Amino acid sequence: MASEAASAAVLRRVEWLTLAIGAVGTLYAAWRWGWKQGAGFALGAVMAWLNFRWLKGSVQEFGRAALAQSGAEKVRVPTGAYLKFFGRFALLLAVLYVILTHTRFPGVAVVFGLLASAAAVVLGLLYELLKSGARQIVGGKSQG
Repeated sequence: MASEAASAAVLRRVEWLTLAIGAVGTLYAAWRWGWKQGAGFALGAVMAWLNFRWLKGSVQEFGRAALAQSGAEKVRVPTGAYLKFFGRFALLLAVLYVILTHTRFPGVAVVFGLLASAAAVVLGLLYELLKSGARQIVGGKSQG
């Protein structure tokens, strides 16, 4: 279906935008505040990317199970989907705990790195809005 292909493209775009924002943010933080802040930002961005991938994978598994379920048939969701969904929280909490208590990485830089996926979602939405607006203008559906 066209909508499934479009959804997959949006998810891929958010993934690579998260990594791109993480890379740019890492370089800027390292240049502006030093290598420790850059490394902290990079760690946060990688955790945000991993969190997004695990969330995406588990939600897709839940969705497949919901679509496959019919009438009297029971469909089991793979255990891995539950592990990815809840494991991402455990991983984030464990890494943040270690960073804040046992390392010299600045916690603020890590938290800002974690926001890379949120920024990627916003940029992805802006791209989709601009693309649909341009499509309407080219197609002659402008309300202006």
